[in-house]
Amino acid sequence: MISSVISNGIKGVVNIPGDKSISHRSIIIPSISNGICEINNILKSDDVMHTLKAFKSMGVRIDEIDQKLVIYGKGLNSLKKPKNNIYLGNSGTSARLLTGLLSSQSFDSTLTGDKSLSSRPMNRISNPLTEMGARIKTTTSSLPLFIQGTNLAATSINIKIPSAQIKSGILLASLNTKGETNITENKITRDHTEKMLDSFGANIEIKKLDKKKYIKIIGQKELVSKNIDVPNDLSSSAFFIVCALINNNSHITLKNINNNPTRNGIILALKKMGAKINIFNQKINNNENICDITVETSMLHGCEFGPEYADLMIDEYPILSIAASFAKSPSIFRGLKELRVKESDRLKLIVLNLQNCGVNCRAENDDLFIYPTDKYETKNNVIKTEFDHRIAMAFAIMGTKLGPLEIKDSKSINTSFPNFRKEINNLGGNIS
Repeated sequence: MISSVISNGIKGVVNIPGDKSISHRSIIIPSISNGICEINNILKSDDVMHTLKAFKSMGVRIDEIDQKLVIYGKGLNSLKKPKNNIYLGNSGTSARLLTGLLSSQSFDSTLTGDKSLSSRPMNRISNPLTEMGARIKTTTSSLPLFIQGTNLAATSINIKIPSAQIKSGILLASLNTKGETNITENKITRDHTEKMLDSFGANIEIKKLDKKKYIKIIGQKELVSKNIDVPNDLSSSAFFIVCALINNNSHITLKNINNNPTRNGIILALKKMGAKINIFNQKINNNENICDITVETSMLHGCEFGPEYADLMIDEYPILSIAASFAKSPSIFRGLKELRVKESDRLKLIVLNLQNCGVNCRAENDDLFIYPTDKYETKNNVIKTEFDHRIAMAFAIMGTKLGPLEIKDSKSINTSFPNFRKEINNLGGNIS
């Protein structure tokens, strides 16, 4: 894929796809609930489709009717042993959430993935599950995972790594576990799982105290299905927001965007940098905060963002680094350790590709320093992505200012935003 300069900015209403995190959970939770669930606006990306196929392989009836997904759930113990290994492609969310769910089932299963997913650490979910008595085997602390389904023991788990995937895996394991499981989050992470479990009638209590979250869940209570309207994805919106901010004569509108306060760090960060972002039409749907957003070209200034911002937007640092490259002063992003264990070592790739684009930047330990200038001279227009969709989309936006940039392995974008290139070009972009 080649991204080239936009001459007259981007304008119009952006068609943002459904939220990826909520889409995964909109398949998983109704599949183990009682009743029929109709899902509107689910994201049909590669990652989400792997979750869908996984539950079909375990005997769940899932139909597509009039653009809606319809799931016929039959309860906590209704899943069947799959005939084959469950292949999850590049989806870390699928892998970690299913590890928790399958640990408490009555059958054995094996999770596999592509080369990228198979290099990501899975002991961060298998270790706390082992505290509950889970039987999980792996030879390299990564996929493939061999899960021997068993009766788990309710316990208290202190989550040391800030990760919604770890928390969600434990919650899903707890659903089918007799007794009271207590989870402590030392840093609050995105809370889509607990919100949806609550709306489906789970026996769950949540308390927040001293920047920690305490979750109590009493297992073996059957869930009751209800319909889900998936809001549009803020993480996917971020690429268009930054594109509008850094390109002259831009003005865009984004509608029905998920503005969950546990993951809206990108909006807070960009506003701190001086971005002209207006949030309106705020409402709540399925326990999630929803809003419309307008964005226009802005003069950004650099900022220092501490580790607390990473808890709210770890996935958005690649595109935030592009915004910082066109600010009027330097920026420092601190506490980016988790960037090193995403679909790629994102911190390494951000620095490599920014430097190839002529940006003076460096990583020191887990901190990123960016020193913008008035004019960049591209040293190497080939962007290395290591099949990471967020790196690919972020540097496609970089190309709208510098272009042309050749984005390698751009098919990775299909894992989260299949129509990304089409949407950019519909607004006046130039990506081929």
